[in-house]
Amino acid sequence: MPMDLRRPARTYTIRQLCLEFKCTPRALRFYEDKGLLNPARDGMNRVYSYRDRARLQLILRGKRVGLSLSEIGEILDLYEADESGAQQAAKSLRKFRERIVALEQQKLDIDHAIEELQKGISAMEQRLAETRPDLLPRAVDYDQMLRRQLDGAEA
Repeated sequence: MPMDLRRPARTYTIRQLCLEFKCTPRALRFYEDKGLLNPARDGMNRVYSYRDRARLQLILRGKRVGLSLSEIGEILDLYEADESGAQQAAKSLRKFRERIVALEQQKLDIDHAIEELQKGISAMEQRLAETRPDLLPRAVDYDQMLRRQLDGAEA
């Protein structure tokens, strides 16, 4: 007797998905408007399937790594065309590799920007030390306050 390997028929409300994925109802409606999600309707309520939940998970992962919504849509559409997932995997692999290259370049750009800013800070600290040393302690205090905020120590 063959086993039924299909996904469960469980459904989800917009509230359940928002709580699970920490997103807003507006975001889910936006993804629906863009054609990335297609929930069923029960009157005025959206009813999300297991497949919709999986698509949302892929959308959010794609956004987290910097893929555009159109790129995410292309990947999702391939699954509809080939349920084996082979075309989707091949397209995803290419997009992911492209994204890694872009992120590595951004990382280099950020590192260079940080170096330039540090040089600027050193030059300004030196100038302040020579011309207005009374302002230098406040600059250091401000820098420390900003660092605490970035570390989450202050709200």
